[in-house]
Amino acid sequence: MIYVVATLTIKPGSLEALRAPAAACIAETVKENGCIAYELFESLSDPQKLIFVEKWETREDLTAHSKQPHLAVWREASGPHLVSRTIEIVHPDKVETY
Repeated sequence: MIYVVATLTIKPGSLEALRAPAAACIAETVKENGCIAYELFESLSDPQKLIFVEKWETREDLTAHSKQPHLAVWREASGPHLVSRTIEIVHPDKVETY
């Protein structure tokens, strides 16, 4: 099992524009093989921070997720609103950071 923590910094005033595309992506992602949990949180201390917390059965399931059409739609919708993105993939024996 692996965990993913994706932290997004968005431009001021972008949150409302991202709610619907994020909800659509989440709704489709939770149907994917190997997806155990896929949640989005808004930072309580920084209104420009969004945090996806994901739980996947295998790294292969996560790799398959990265190729899904609904994720491409999310990336296109969120791209103009992003300032930065950090992704940590937590394995039992290592952490990948992007």
